[in-house]
Amino acid sequence: MAVPKCKVSKSRRDSRAANWKIQAPGLVECPNCHELIKSHRVCPNCGYYDKEKVVEIKEKTKD
Repeated sequence: MAVPKCKVSKSRRDSRAANWKIQAPGLVECPNCHELIKSHRVCPNCGYYDKEKVVEIKEKTKD
């Protein structure tokens, strides 16, 4: 059975998890409409992916 040689202090133990930060998503510019989108995804604004129309976007209407 593994037994630690020395006691690990609370600060040393807790500092292991200190570098798990939330990172900002990698955003790129859509080549068609120039909106910022996540990379390798269909643009929710214009429906293009890799310079091809993939999804037909419905017009938003005010009701």
